[in-house]
Amino acid sequence: MSDKKWNERVVIFFLIAVIFLFLIIEVLLNLTPPTSRDALIHHLAIPKLWLLHGGMYEIPWADFSYYPMNIDLLYLVPLSFGNDIIPKFIHLFFGIGTGLLIYWYLGNRFGKPWGLLGFLIFFSTPLIVHLSTTAYVDLGMAFFTTASILAFIRWREEGYQSTKWLILSALCMGLAAGSKYNALIAWFFLNAMIVFYHSKDTGKGLPALKSGVMFFVVTLLIVSPWYIKNYILTGNPLYPLFDHFFKLLPQVGSEESGLAVHVEHNWASNIFQRRTAMFGETIWETLLIPIRMFFQGKDASPRYFDGVLNPIFIVMIPFAFLKNTVPRHMIFFLLFSLFFFLMAYFLTVVRVRYILPIIPILTILTVTGMKNIVDRIPVHPDALRQAGLLGMSTAIIIFLSMNVMYLKNYVHIIKPFQFIRGQETREAFLSRHEGSYPAMRYINENLPQESRILLMFLGRRGYYLDRSYRHDPSFGMTKLSDMVKASEERITFLTYLRSLNCTHVLIRIDMFNKYLHDNYPKETIARFLFCMKEYWNPVYGLNGYAVYKLSLGSGT
Repeated sequence: MSDKKWNERVVIFFLIAVIFLFLIIEVLLNLTPPTSRDALIHHLAIPKLWLLHGGMYEIPWADFSYYPMNIDLLYLVPLSFGNDIIPKFIHLFFGIGTGLLIYWYLGNRFGKPWGLLGFLIFFSTPLIVHLSTTAYVDLGMAFFTTASILAFIRWREEGYQSTKWLILSALCMGLAAGSKYNALIAWFFLNAMIVFYHSKDTGKGLPALKSGVMFFVVTLLIVSPWYIKNYILTGNPLYPLFDHFFKLLPQVGSEESGLAVHVEHNWASNIFQRRTAMFGETIWETLLIPIRMFFQGKDASPRYFDGVLNPIFIVMIPFAFLKNTVPRHMIFFLLFSLFFFLMAYFLTVVRVRYILPIIPILTILTVTGMKNIVDRIPVHPDALRQAGLLGMSTAIIIFLSMNVMYLKNYVHIIKPFQFIRGQETREAFLSRHEGSYPAMRYINENLPQESRILLMFLGRRGYYLDRSYRHDPSFGMTKLSDMVKASEERITFLTYLRSLNCTHVLIRIDMFNKYLHDNYPKETIARFLFCMKEYWNPVYGLNGYAVYKLSLGSGT
């Protein structure tokens, strides 16, 4: 066996071993009960409410219940059997699937080692590690978006002759759009590029337009059940997106239509003011966010983008364009990544999870950059080439070691092994990670089945409640403000409590008190607490959480 073949086998073995290391640890992490924020708010909570209700129904107090929920429907199956561990594995499989798409693309072009390297870079990226251990939907959307893009690339490379690749691309985009609204950005961009590139490459405008229409119609057919549902329930197929626009449509031409929607949603133009007000950032710090995201990310930190990436992307991507003749699909990948990033940057809060669909594409560009560097290393003298390869290998290991350290720290935070070995109960594990769980357990074990719970300052996490509950998008601030206002008169306060249609209130005490003291004078707080004492009867209090029974008799 030649030295080259031997070295290639060693590289392949090393890459597969590291991939399996990450996979095994993520599997162990997934054996623990779900504690991730959005799973408890949305992705597991809404399917569980459907099951408690006996079927799908409208939940108007939860705006996210109107989001497309293709992936959440998959979670409904194991939840119906009382299993909330399997949804985390379903999400993990989408991460693996996306890694395999990267492997397939790079392996076909550069060989198996480069395909495995792409898989490893993607799969070990801290953001992917974190998401692979949650019951979210982002990895599902990323899988279908990546599949759609790669199918388009294949269709283009075959000279636009094989319609099956265009149909496959549209089907995958429809599934992506039916998983999360963020995919609308990818849909718009890819649909436009299909028309543009087809027309540019063939010089035929009408066939290009037909291809674009076909892609749009097939994608729309796949995602349309969610849009039809929302239109029937709210009059807005994309609810809660663009809600003011759809409400204004019947009023177009009237004196009241005006530009209210633009004034109310002037979100993008205020990004610099928002970052300054919230985090004290300078304009330059905000402008550098596209680079900072790859260096400064932190989990659960809104200031630092609520997630962790790896600087390997920023460092290596420029080398993907090192050659004199850059493959046309590389230009497309770059344009897609820039467009998606800028849209996510200006249209919503800055979180690394919101740019997830471009991470597989950035991985492809990163590995292409590495391959270009290796190709530029001189073959002779042999010592120079060995030194160049050693330098590249060292750089890759340093970058990947950052991912290994993240995984180590993440395991230390979750501490799954006592639970997995049976030395820690499910209740103890959840109490350790979710401060509100003991209060919810009290509710489940002690309150009547017909109880209706109002959640306040719990971050809208309601999954572990087995009773009917509700919250509001402001996490309880709006409800508390309304209560304080109503406390001016006892009868008004009682009437407002009755309008809530709840029997109990579950609150996080420190946040509840902080909001009161930050927003109201002492005399107003005293008046409210007097009314609260009369109509709120405490039945449970522990670890900073309290449950109150509302006394809603006929007293005035």
